[in-house]
Amino acid sequence: MAIKVKAVERNVSFDKNSEKWAYVLQADLYNKLSEAKVIQEAALRSGISKGAINAAWDAIGEVIKAWATEGHSVAVPGLGTMRFGLRSKSIADVNKVGSDLITTRRVIFTPNVDIKDELKRTNINITCYDRNGELVKRVTSSDDGTVEDNENDNENQGGSQSGNQSGNQGGNSSGSDPSTGGSGQDNTGGGNEGDEPFDDGN
Repeated sequence: MAIKVKAVERNVSFDKNSEKWAYVLQADLYNKLSEAKVIQEAALRSGISKGAINAAWDAIGEVIKAWATEGHSVAVPGLGTMRFGLRSKSIADVNKVGSDLITTRRVIFTPNVDIKDELKRTNINITCYDRNGELVKRVTSSDDGTVEDNENDNENQGGSQSGNQSGNQGGNSSGSDPSTGGSGQDNTGGGNEGDEPFDDGN
């Protein structure tokens, strides 16, 4: 098994009067697997009926929603934990504290050790396309397999990423056609500039 990645040559210049071409990596995702397909595969692998798995799936979803909205970090069996959080602006005057300081509500998923280890072991195959959409070469990555630590990164990101990430967004547009250099990938990582991360701490 391997993760497929595209490296697409695109113009990353912010100046309309000049061009700066660079290869930008983006995940080459397969089609989304439907809930029905996942349940069918789980039934085949476990020998449990699809009806029983479907009922358990629905029940787990309801439990996660109920407990997460009460501020708990909830275990997702076999995968990790999930909780709700938010990003907000900071303010010096306590009299101005209110919900208008909240910039985004967030779903925070933290994979368990087995999932992280599986990701670390998985090879990455990179296919390179030039600005005309022509295949240039294929590469099998030899990175060290470092996996992002969501729990720590979510607490330490802050608004500084707004400026840091902007350089990665040049020329991005929706879509996935390599000839256009479009990307369905979300490259934004932080909140609005000057925002502070604020989570419930659970």
